[in-house]
Amino acid sequence: MSARAGIVVTGTEVLTGRVQDRNGPYLADRLLELGVELAHVTICGDRPSDIAAQLRFLADEGVDLIVTSGGLGPTADDVTVATVAQFCERDLVLDAALEATIADILKRLMSRAQPAGAVDFDAVMAANRKQAMVPVGAEILTPVGTAPGVVVAGKPTIVVLPGPPRELQPMWDQAVRTEGVQRAIAGRTEYRQSTIRMFGLPESALAETLREGETGITDFDRLEITTCLRRGELEIVTRYEPAAAPVYDDLVALLRAHHRQEIFSEDGSLVDDQVARLLAGRTIATAESCTAGMVAARLTDRAGSSAYVAGGVVSYSNEAKVELLGVDPKLLAEYGAVSEPVAEAMAAGALRRFGADTAVATTGIAGPGGATPDKPVGTVCFSVQLAGGPTLTRTLLLPGNRSDVRERSTTVAMHLLRRILSPPDTE
Repeated sequence: MSARAGIVVTGTEVLTGRVQDRNGPYLADRLLELGVELAHVTICGDRPSDIAAQLRFLADEGVDLIVTSGGLGPTADDVTVATVAQFCERDLVLDAALEATIADILKRLMSRAQPAGAVDFDAVMAANRKQAMVPVGAEILTPVGTAPGVVVAGKPTIVVLPGPPRELQPMWDQAVRTEGVQRAIAGRTEYRQSTIRMFGLPESALAETLREGETGITDFDRLEITTCLRRGELEIVTRYEPAAAPVYDDLVALLRAHHRQEIFSEDGSLVDDQVARLLAGRTIATAESCTAGMVAARLTDRAGSSAYVAGGVVSYSNEAKVELLGVDPKLLAEYGAVSEPVAEAMAAGALRRFGADTAVATTGIAGPGGATPDKPVGTVCFSVQLAGGPTLTRTLLLPGNRSDVRERSTTVAMHLLRRILSPPDTE
């Protein structure tokens, strides 16, 4: 079995949801890269008894490494180091060299923020002196802010890191190089991780295929498979040891045999990245109604600039569709704003208005207003067009509330763009 680890995220602000936890996911990824099996991630408030309870739980689970984040500041509620010291049955001692390092950091910070002599440095240093108190024998991690981290070797070894991600992340690299951490993870196993992405496939269909793999693929249990449905896409993440690579190849062959049309990525790449590559050398314009500019924003964000996004129109009213995109009022009267003919007219209007060679249009009903029995909430019409080339138009009924429909609609739009821009032999 590989070396195992647990993560304890401390902070009442995180526990109550006022601050989103970014450290747990970051540390989980780093442990995975090291080949360390992550057993548990826990969150608790800034109470010594609760922190100690998490440490006891993970130690009882037999983990080799515990990583904590948060509670290293100078205030009374910053108690992680003291709690870890007590848990490891080690005294806290003042490290003079560390105290001097913290003093130098504080002087630099105060010189930038306050006029000389405006703040009593001795008072500030007294308040921060607790940050120089470390467990006997601990390895000290150089502060990135004012809070140092510590590594307390043992069974398990405990790594204590600060809460702010900008401090924790560079300090993690220090921690991994320490003797205590290296000993704790000496039994780690090298893993590979591969990701396949699908679109347009129900989870139930994938589950049936995976059940077939369980019975038909030799050593299938050597693969650790996690599936996740996100924005209408299925993500299949598989982790395995290098020796099990042939088993993974058999899984990929099975997925291709059953779902070749739905697989759009075997290398983990996102549809946004694929569309960005396919749009290289082209210009695109957007015409949106129910998606409120989200398609244009997603295209622009993934590109890193708006170089190939020529422009976009968000047009809710029929008058805006006529005036800004040149949609024929007769189409609106005959088919309604949420219809394939109007979606095609919107895309054509965006091509003309911005002189682009590619366009995408969305028009639909994301919320209760405007819904009818024939066109319920979630009805969305899409049209993607290439100037002088093909047009791809679809109508879908998407589940969820307004936010869900908008988000799913942007994903559908990206996949239609990928389809129309892809060379025929890749589809």
